[in-house]
Amino acid sequence: MPRQAPELTHRLVSAPAGRIHLVEQGDGPLVLLVHGFPESWYSWRHQLPALAAAGYRAVAIDVRGYGRSSRPQVSTAYRMLDLVEDNAAVVQALGERSAVIVGHDWGATIAANSALVRPDLFRAVGLLSVPYVPRGGPRPSEVFGRLGGDEEFYVSYFQEPGRAEAEIEPDVRAWLAGFYAVLSADTMPAPHAPDPHFVAKDGTLRDRFPTGRLPAWLDEADLDVYAGEFERTGLTGALNRYRNMDRDWEDLAAFDGAPIIQPSLFVGGGLDASTTWLADAIEAFPATLPGLVASHVLAGCGHWIQQERPAEINRILTAWLAALPDSVAQGMIH
Repeated sequence: MPRQAPELTHRLVSAPAGRIHLVEQGDGPLVLLVHGFPESWYSWRHQLPALAAAGYRAVAIDVRGYGRSSRPQVSTAYRMLDLVEDNAAVVQALGERSAVIVGHDWGATIAANSALVRPDLFRAVGLLSVPYVPRGGPRPSEVFGRLGGDEEFYVSYFQEPGRAEAEIEPDVRAWLAGFYAVLSADTMPAPHAPDPHFVAKDGTLRDRFPTGRLPAWLDEADLDVYAGEFERTGLTGALNRYRNMDRDWEDLAAFDGAPIIQPSLFVGGGLDASTTWLADAIEAFPATLPGLVASHVLAGCGHWIQQERPAEINRILTAWLAALPDSVAQGMIH
């Protein structure tokens, strides 16, 4: 029977970034939750109490560069291996031997690489919205540069320091509202509309954002939380994650093509471009995620999956956690 979840606890812990801010709820095996772009620990607000009630110590972090975590000034401080070590430091600072790690969007890629690089600490991995794609192929900047024809793929658009910031920071709240809406099931553009993942020549991303209403999962108070964080911190720390993809490709060369063998989970949105564009990666899971326990694609769901469908994601996560082998669960226990 689910237990009554305790209140949220905020704390700062030491990490290679300097400090990592985290929000914790519950007692039991540790489940580390890693958000994506442009979010914060708050994106897990629906999962923290559900996981706590199910008997887990649920911990959602602000990734380096976000929220109340440290924001190193040098852009090279946002390499994937640095973020993996931040996660490892959080586990150790909490006095735990290991954890299950779950990530959304960029957090899914960070979670996957945490499991790949530190299998001693991360005994299972859940990936939301972005499937695991092993390191390999050409340099990422070359791949992205070939996309879009006369238009520019958003990852390429984010590369030049200051360029995206100049679009976003004059009105952070409005930009965030548009970015969340354009990737949400109930407010995304019609299928025949120009693709919002690309920027027209001399244009901006926000040119293709919908206006007029927020998605159903996001009310004004929620938007205030996100906007308040980014108005205080700016977006450079968050955007620096994109600016290290070529460095990650170099740093992770030893893991070229490597599978993640720990027990794993994937959940994607049926209307999310990450699911459709990376369909080949999902089909490759028998080779790339040989420990896959469950894979779900939620019909009619967009990108912000744990916020658009919180009850469904909570059921999937708690069922997956409960089904993990005893050896994994025992390894998670403090």
